[in-house]
Amino acid sequence: MSTVTAMPAAETAPMMPMSKLEMTELIMAAKFAQGASWADISEAAGMSDVFVVSACLGQNTLPADAAAKVATYLDLGIHAKEVETALQLPPKKAQDADTVSKDPLIYRFHEITYVYGDTIKELIHEKFGDGIMSAIDFDLKIDKVENPKGDRVKVSMTGKFLPYNQW
Repeated sequence: MSTVTAMPAAETAPMMPMSKLEMTELIMAAKFAQGASWADISEAAGMSDVFVVSACLGQNTLPADAAAKVATYLDLGIHAKEVETALQLPPKKAQDADTVSKDPLIYRFHEITYVYGDTIKELIHEKFGDGIMSAIDFDLKIDKVENPKGDRVKVSMTGKFLPYNQW
């Protein structure tokens, strides 16, 4: 004879975590409503703006203390705990990405690798040997460089060199 147990009450049932998309939509709405900048949010989190933005857009995770600081700073009300949890969940990276983004700014980065990718690869191999640049042990910084001909975007990337194993 089998024993059937009752379903847990709604207040004790485990909740499905908020999706990364829902999290991002709430963060973006709160950021806009408050007129906050990514620099403000990142400072509140105590982390780099590149990493905090990436996490808020669903592509990285924040440590618990930084996630709590972001949720508190954005004053997310009844959704604060859900967003805090979602910020800590591992993402499925680039799941919504097109093969080549149609966004003009993002497409230009693809264009850079189309035109200069082989050059970058050749120069890295000449200086370091056969291997890759890590996108995990990696730093990225975006700066504005004022220029009388028109302001410039400065993108700085540093990644650990990882040589291929030679059998």
